[in-house]
Amino acid sequence: MKIRTTLTLKNSIVTAAVFILCLFLVYMLSEHNRSRTFFHSLRSEAVTKAHLFLSGQVDADVMQSIYINNRKFINEVEVAIYDTSFQMLYHDAVQSDIVKEDSIMINDIMDRRDIEFYVGKYQAIGMLYSYGGHDYVVTAAAYDGDGYYNLHLLRSTIILLLSVGLTLLFLVCYFLAMSALKPIRELVTLAETITAGNMDCRLPVGNEKDELGELSLAFNELLSRLEKSFSAQKMFVSNVSHEMRTPLAALIAELDIALQKERSAEQYRIAIGNAVQDARRMNRLVEGLLNLARVDYGKHRIGMQDVRLDELLMDVRQCIIKGHPEYKVEVVFADDDMDDERFITVFGNIYLLGIAFSNLIENNCKYSPDKTSLVQISFCEKWTLLRFSDNGIGLSDDEKSNIFKLFYRGDKENSTGGYGIGMTLVLKIVELHQGRIEVYSSKGTGTTFVIELPHI
Repeated sequence: MKIRTTLTLKNSIVTAAVFILCLFLVYMLSEHNRSRTFFHSLRSEAVTKAHLFLSGQVDADVMQSIYINNRKFINEVEVAIYDTSFQMLYHDAVQSDIVKEDSIMINDIMDRRDIEFYVGKYQAIGMLYSYGGHDYVVTAAAYDGDGYYNLHLLRSTIILLLSVGLTLLFLVCYFLAMSALKPIRELVTLAETITAGNMDCRLPVGNEKDELGELSLAFNELLSRLEKSFSAQKMFVSNVSHEMRTPLAALIAELDIALQKERSAEQYRIAIGNAVQDARRMNRLVEGLLNLARVDYGKHRIGMQDVRLDELLMDVRQCIIKGHPEYKVEVVFADDDMDDERFITVFGNIYLLGIAFSNLIENNCKYSPDKTSLVQISFCEKWTLLRFSDNGIGLSDDEKSNIFKLFYRGDKENSTGGYGIGMTLVLKIVELHQGRIEVYSSKGTGTTFVIELPHI
């Protein structure tokens, strides 16, 4: 069932229930007023006839004759008069006797002085009437034909109003539901046009403070995340296909040359060594691209924990020196007052931070004449500061502006091996940890990378 149908039914049912309740209350109040009015009329009629009879102004036979003649045309009130000893003094119609008085009723009237009750479809009253210093018991009963007729008309009117009103109510609720959901239908129509080919499209946001605005904003944020994910995926595929073509081609060419004719054992060893070197280069490339893709997954897809940066840097230093004994890595604390370990502890992924630090240290060592990297640790307010410095040939302004671009190698690509992935990976890892990275360098003065990470 669609939302507009559900809203129409729910609104119609609730409104109809209130509508029916109001009409029911109108009917019940009308019935109550009719009953009270008719009881009042019975008392007036009973007092009038009792006074006429007891004062002797009208003979009993005349009063009975008037009663009999009137009841042929109207619902005449039947009145009976008793003394306190249950002696009947007057009765309009003994043969019909609607009330059927008895001693118990007479005593009840004398005790309560005034009672109201129903006898079948007739309304009746009993009252104690005083005249000439004596008390008399008077009863009166009649059928409220006019009142019930008006009540019947009211009931018919209510039924008609319900039939017409509920129909109109359903139509109005349906129209209101369609009007309220029209913006949602428009959003759905626009959303259906968004595909992988036009992921940059966004839904319009009317009022950001209403529910539809919040829905559009949430959907647009989802599209932004999906677009980023799709872009990262396409970039990864493009990078793999582009960068792996060269080492694979070199590896295949080397092996093809080795198979073209018989060679000596030494020549085979040289060919195999070249193939192994190409395979290692391809392995480094694949590892770099996989790390780059892992960073693009975002924090929610990787494990995060408290990381002591000084301990991590020492571990990275040990691994680098083990693999490159000629490298020199010095880790120093720029601030003497670093007893509180919170200043050098960040919330992050220890594996990715290790890759970033390793890339920066190796980059320092590769471009320094003495293969040295100086790492300084300090803190400022909520940031932990890491400086990776070398005394190499430095960077030009153009190199500094492009160093974090993927596959950019600059003027140094002929002197060192690499694929231009490392610095891009460092930038993404730092941004993943809500940090910042800056590069300070000029030709002939060395290079310093400064990383700011929020400490706990």
